[in-house]
Amino acid sequence: MRTRILGKDLKVSAIGLGCMGFSHAYGEPTEKSEAIRQIRSAVDMGYTFFDTAEVYTGQNSDGTISYNEELVGEALKDCRDKVVIATKFGVHLEHGTTGAPIPDARPEVIRKSVEGSLKRLGIECIDLYYQHRIDPDVSPEEVAGVMADLIKEGKISHWGISEVTEDYLRRAHAICPVTAVQNRYSMMARHYESLFPMLEELNIGFVAFSPLANGFLTGKYDKNSKFEPTDYRSMMPQFTPEGIVKNREFLELLYRTAAQKNATPAQISLAWMLCKKPWIVPIPGSRKAERMQENAGAADIELTAAEVKALDEALNTIPMSEVFGGTKRSGEK
Repeated sequence: MRTRILGKDLKVSAIGLGCMGFSHAYGEPTEKSEAIRQIRSAVDMGYTFFDTAEVYTGQNSDGTISYNEELVGEALKDCRDKVVIATKFGVHLEHGTTGAPIPDARPEVIRKSVEGSLKRLGIECIDLYYQHRIDPDVSPEEVAGVMADLIKEGKISHWGISEVTEDYLRRAHAICPVTAVQNRYSMMARHYESLFPMLEELNIGFVAFSPLANGFLTGKYDKNSKFEPTDYRSMMPQFTPEGIVKNREFLELLYRTAAQKNATPAQISLAWMLCKKPWIVPIPGSRKAERMQENAGAADIELTAAEVKALDEALNTIPMSEVFGGTKRSGEK
């Protein structure tokens, strides 16, 4: 697979793998050996960028806890020198393995988190360590100061921030240079495009999570699709029967564009953002090898600047449902 550079020097595959779904938010966790097998298959396909978090946990059918970091660490231990592992600190879940994320970025909590992540991953240094959510009670300068110390100590090599705002990012970056932000971004959630000029100015990469709108942009779901109660998609507006109907014209646009490029809707959704900026890296999540292979193929699809512009113009006006995590599009306040 082609590669990209995040920040000054972090080389990653153009498409990364979001590993959350193996343990968290998408129904019952994948059986451990199967999850490890699938992650290893991604390495064979050319993926070198793997994303997890300390908070990505789920309850197995036997009552034990599935720790996503453990799966990722076990799967990648034999190719550690060939991959980039990103994980996150700074939140805990309201109900243990479920519920709303509660931010906590106090220095002592960060210190405890980094040691726990290193142990679960079975590594000596985290390649990219994100603040998972902004903590309104801890300044960006204080968080960045801890990151600078962790880099000096060799426990992390790069750091980033997820769901970040411009003011917070500028203040943090001034203390300890940020390599990447990880924000929600897809054809259905474009509000963070307002950060792009600043990211270009500061040489900070953009890692797009939920680049397929939690799988909706694969075009594989319809009004009859059913999800487990523990699958977060069961509560997401884009998957409701009403959402499916409202998004019909949008999906038709995706299918039309895909046919023109001999691609799939998912590949067009990913190629669209890859062709916008050379420092954007999407990290779609999947638990199936065939879907990982499909997503990887997006890195080879070329959309011209005119084609990207035409898609943007269509997205600005075409009817869309609400989408989980944000509905604003470019130019909206």
